[in-house]
Amino acid sequence: MKIYLKEFLNYLNSRMYSVHTLRSYRIDIAQFDAFIKSKGINTVREIKPIHFRSFTASLMGKGYSNSSIARKLSGIRCFMRFLKKRKIIEFNPAVSIKTPKKEKRVPSFLSEQDMKNLFQSLPLNTPLDLRNLAIIELLYGTGIRASELVGLDLSDVNLYGDTIKVFGKRKKVRILPLGSRAKEALIKYIKIRGDKAGPLFLSKSEKRITQRDLQRIVKKAIVKVATLNRMSPHTLRHTFATHLLTRGADLRAVQELLGHESLSTTQIYTHFTVEKLKEIYRRAHPRAE
Repeated sequence: MKIYLKEFLNYLNSRMYSVHTLRSYRIDIAQFDAFIKSKGINTVREIKPIHFRSFTASLMGKGYSNSSIARKLSGIRCFMRFLKKRKIIEFNPAVSIKTPKKEKRVPSFLSEQDMKNLFQSLPLNTPLDLRNLAIIELLYGTGIRASELVGLDLSDVNLYGDTIKVFGKRKKVRILPLGSRAKEALIKYIKIRGDKAGPLFLSKSEKRITQRDLQRIVKKAIVKVATLNRMSPHTLRHTFATHLLTRGADLRAVQELLGHESLSTTQIYTHFTVEKLKEIYRRAHPRAE
């Protein structure tokens, strides 16, 4: 299977799939490969639907969540479609396999007061402090993904037009508005950084910051003001979307800003707006109680 996996990943790379997706697919397919070999299956042509069901059951037995199992099966299905398209297998054994229903998770997010407290708690004494402020302002002010922020170059920032150019999943480009606070923080940071072309956000060693660097910066900021199950750059993305919808933003506009292909993905953020409407209704309507 390894030789086909390499061809598959090269194919996905040519289709502009993200590095993160390629890594996940490689790990998940390799895990499936090890599983079927343990069952005495040595070629992809021997794989049958029952092997997918057994694999799913083994993952459940190991405590994997439905979401994790669904993600793994999605990658393996994609691989099988590739093999069928290349005529390496005659029939796709994964066609009839059902995916476990995903658990509905309420995204972790910060309140508006939490965000005010967060910005007030940030130190502004060193060049790295100013860089971190610009990072958090940009994450909260635009809702971009961690990978998108890390990938930004100086040339992607248009301070005159108040926009940034973001390369999303599969290299899809979108232009996002730059709010006044984020713009102000970027101007201060760029003044210290200098106008040398290249990565926008630099590490101490003058290299592009990594997603691990970003995780550390954001978690350190959030832990001062809130206790959440997850504290990551994605938390600020959730917060961005939730605050927009709470203040009346159109769902489709938020979809565009987030770079979601499907509106249903954006709808997870309506959880808070519905609860807030209920609260307002209970307080305001004379017959609500």
